[in-house]
Amino acid sequence: MDWETIRAEFPALAHWTYLNTATFGQLPRCATEAVARHWAHRDETACGDFLTWFDDADQLRGSLARLIHATGDDIAFVPSAAHALSQIVVGLGLYDAPEGANVVTLQGDFPNQLYLPKLREVPWRNFYEAIDADTKLIAISEVNYATGFRPPLAEISRFVDAIPGFRRPVLYVDGTQSVGALQFDVRATPVDVFAVHGYKWLISPNGVGFFYIAPHLRARIRPCVVGWRSHRDWRNVDHLHHGTPVFKESAEKYEGGFLPVALLYAMEASVNLILSIGPVEIEHRVMDLAADLRARLERLGAELETENVNSQIVTASFSGADASALAKELARRRVLVSARHGRLRVSPHFYNNETDLARFESELKSIL
Repeated sequence: MDWETIRAEFPALAHWTYLNTATFGQLPRCATEAVARHWAHRDETACGDFLTWFDDADQLRGSLARLIHATGDDIAFVPSAAHALSQIVVGLGLYDAPEGANVVTLQGDFPNQLYLPKLREVPWRNFYEAIDADTKLIAISEVNYATGFRPPLAEISRFVDAIPGFRRPVLYVDGTQSVGALQFDVRATPVDVFAVHGYKWLISPNGVGFFYIAPHLRARIRPCVVGWRSHRDWRNVDHLHHGTPVFKESAEKYEGGFLPVALLYAMEASVNLILSIGPVEIEHRVMDLAADLRARLERLGAELETENVNSQIVTASFSGADASALAKELARRRVLVSARHGRLRVSPHFYNNETDLARFESELKSIL
């Protein structure tokens, strides 16, 4: 794989040592060019062919499904993972759930999960015992945004599936910090909902994402956002349906209104780039970079979280050093990382290289 040619697709990398994909993924040139083509096409056609934009969106829907081994019918577009989670929470009636009903998440998970009603936030060691007969929803991240911790999703999926049907909680997984870097297969690891905001590892703009929702749950969860595209025959724009919509069986029914078309064209270009490189190759690349990064941090005397070595997000602390101050000084030197919960967070993607890691190590060494 010619990683240097791929790297040249990302203009920002010419000016920054960027190791901060857990905050924002860098956009490839092909994504911004796709948006420009869309705007030019709008001018040429005066939007007279706007229904074809939805055909293109369906092509992207299929590409996203390929990434997680689902089908296009399983995929809905959303502005963020928070919107997907809200569809599920409202659809399950959790804000009005009876006394005792609860939602389980992991300690220190992303705030989307921590702001839920009826919440039980527990450390991993207490996770299974926190789930009881009144647990309605389990909401966790595939990769923790602050630590890189990866809960064993296959094990969790088997545990949930073993719960009798009438008591079985919904298993929601946020894949925002994984998809685009790590492989995920909803066939091998069944979950009920898998949501992704595309602006991190999927190298797409902020404001566009998708979620997978299993067929059995689509039959149970009614859309909480209803708009002109809610009715199954919405493409018949000359005679739009009046009255209560008849929903499709596919996940598209959760989209409601118009799609953010320009953002979807950018996402399509980014996803096509990822698929052309290959998810297997990308995962190997990011994990190799993360392993190299850990070795460099250890040489500098960092304290690493050894249980998170299977993650592409690397966190470290240094005795007597403030992580936020370190991140700010590195940024002043045009090296971008983050600080989260008192630890330095470094998150390389496939567009990074060993030169980036060496410069990070050199600049950090001179600061410490």
